[in-house]
Amino acid sequence: MAPRGAAEVELSILPAAPDPGGESPPAGGDLGCSAPLRPPRRDIAAPPFPAGTEWVGGPAPRLERLVARGPLLVHFFDLAQLNSVRALHYVQAWGERYSGAGLGVVGVHSARFPFTRAASAVTGALPRLGISWPVAIDSRHAIWRDYGCKGWPSLFLWGRGGALRWYHLGEGDYRETELVIREELSEEGNGGWPEPLEPLRPSDAPGARVIPPTPELLPGGSLQAPWTPPAEPIATDYEAGGAFAAAEGSGELLPALDGRELQAVEISGPGLYELTSHPVSERHHLELAASGSVSVYSLQFAPGVPG
Repeated sequence: MAPRGAAEVELSILPAAPDPGGESPPAGGDLGCSAPLRPPRRDIAAPPFPAGTEWVGGPAPRLERLVARGPLLVHFFDLAQLNSVRALHYVQAWGERYSGAGLGVVGVHSARFPFTRAASAVTGALPRLGISWPVAIDSRHAIWRDYGCKGWPSLFLWGRGGALRWYHLGEGDYRETELVIREELSEEGNGGWPEPLEPLRPSDAPGARVIPPTPELLPGGSLQAPWTPPAEPIATDYEAGGAFAAAEGSGELLPALDGRELQAVEISGPGLYELTSHPVSERHHLELAASGSVSVYSLQFAPGVPG
């Protein structure tokens, strides 16, 4: 944790963060995540990024310059973790809307999976994920611990000058987060904006009733041990708004839903790959085979609204 002082204050609002280096801590998501929070004090300062942090997607930013220019949004994610990727669409849109008014955006890639730890894996995923801002490689989870993160995604908004103004753990409350961003922008750049972003998915709407999805499946038995062909196809029943695979390698995933073959999914590197999606939460039987040199670490299921 950062030492206490005028410039560096421990984030005591987020105590005892789990270390994601072991088995899976809570992954975050629409269900079971914390409510958005204002900090208990207005003097909680942004901890500096550790010396020697590797950056991809842009030059290493200087924290003091970022927060001198305007508010700073810090997004903790993993490139193959479903909740992280779902939140990215909003982070992208906020950056496009408000960067001209002073908002800065920085990503912190705190790997959840062994195959997403390398900087090369993150660099290769940035274009696919639409990330155009600098990303810190936090494979040892030093920044994660400084911030007290508890799952993916985690969002922290620092005001001009570097004091914590808002944080959110997990998905959801996107409208509220955008409104706080607007509050923190400078007066000369503030105003004249369109309405806050419309929910990108029905489950994102304020007050939406969301059905808990089937828990994540680790087909190899742990985060460290992937499923690989020619092993028996993965087979599972699920209830969700969609199914996704965290995978790496080169080849194709061959999903079948309720006995019906779906379109093959090309695997071109480490990432999260959509197998199927539904407009509402649905129940199905999924079988997954693969061709080529493919490793599947996780099947993840998206929340959905009732049908």
